[in-house]
Amino acid sequence: MSAQPAPSATPVAHIPWPAAVARRLERHSLTQAAEPPAAPTVPATADVPATPTSPDTPTTPSAALARVASALCGAHAQVLSAAEVSLALRLPGTTRTDVRRALWTDRTLVKTYGPRGTVHLLPTRELPLWTGALTAQRAATARGGGAGTDHLDPARTDEVVAAVGDALADAELTVDELTDAVVERVGAWAGERVMEAFQDKWPRWRSATAIAAQRGALCFGPVRGRRVTYTSPQRWLPGFTPADGDTALAALVRRWLYAYGPASPPHFARWAAAPRGWADRLFRTLAARGEIEPVDLAGEPAWVVAGDTALPAEPPRGLRLLPYFDAYAVGCHPRDRVFPGRAYERALAGGQAGNFPVLLIDGAVAGVWHQRRSGRTVRLAVEPLAPLSAAQRGELDEEARRLGDVLEGTVRLTVGPVRVGAHA
Repeated sequence: MSAQPAPSATPVAHIPWPAAVARRLERHSLTQAAEPPAAPTVPATADVPATPTSPDTPTTPSAALARVASALCGAHAQVLSAAEVSLALRLPGTTRTDVRRALWTDRTLVKTYGPRGTVHLLPTRELPLWTGALTAQRAATARGGGAGTDHLDPARTDEVVAAVGDALADAELTVDELTDAVVERVGAWAGERVMEAFQDKWPRWRSATAIAAQRGALCFGPVRGRRVTYTSPQRWLPGFTPADGDTALAALVRRWLYAYGPASPPHFARWAAAPRGWADRLFRTLAARGEIEPVDLAGEPAWVVAGDTALPAEPPRGLRLLPYFDAYAVGCHPRDRVFPGRAYERALAGGQAGNFPVLLIDGAVAGVWHQRRSGRTVRLAVEPLAPLSAAQRGELDEEARRLGDVLEGTVRLTVGPVRVGAHA
């Protein structure tokens, strides 16, 4: 996407911080309302339509979970059990089994590499959007302008991606099985163990795993015993192709601003793991086209989707328990407002969000928690960073029961210090 002259950044609206928090909570399905918000009303994906064969109907729990994942711009699934909680806690009456059914049976969700090159649960219908946008981002921000990796030049990367797509077209393969299949198709060089990984070395081709996913050649399949498998996302959404890169990137920015705005280009760059300069140019282009507009966020410059300045009538309220790497904690900025006071040191890991499950009160991080399961019993420890009022303690008890329902177990709640360290 080519850069345009910088537009005027004079804010057209003032958005107080409490109002920004209230609308983020609403759009993340974290209010006390019984139903999640509808799909975003901004024209986010009308110009990157999904293949109509998607098994998504408007009335099923699986379809509702896909809508929530869409509104969040994906659920981080490096820890799959946390992603299950993250989605299910936003839909009353939904459990981890419903998420698994949406993913592996109804296939309204797909587990693949999403933003930041990390594993996410994404709505299957949005595979054209995500593959188009992420491929365009990588091409625009790759070192030297290429689309290769530290271990593969662009040409060999293309060979590996083609081999992966061919091998997985109608199969579910473990890493070792896929290694054999790729080596068979492109040669022994793809299997050379050159990648440093967890005190071991991985085969060369694996440096292109995320690229293969972002181009639509690979996604995760069901676990086989304890072993991860890969398969083709065409089995989730037959016939799809990545959307045009510039169109998909613009749609992704609008979706992200709808969920996390008002926000700035550096905030988007951090969420996308992209250079700030690239994000700034992207925002300028969209502003010049009238797709986004500047606002004043509590005295700081920020951006929203054009025309999206309506604010909730009520201030942010409510207590929630968010799991590891929940989208709200990871994607919302500024960090010092989302993690105020002691929370900045206690609930972040070197400034990195998501490494602790967090207690959220009125939209701000106010503590950490940890759960340990034994059979159907879930032992939950919650460490508030300030004393809870009687009303807040009642809300915590209710939220703990809800967590137990999501996990299909019985929670035993303790309020006190959490001694478990940050997740890596």
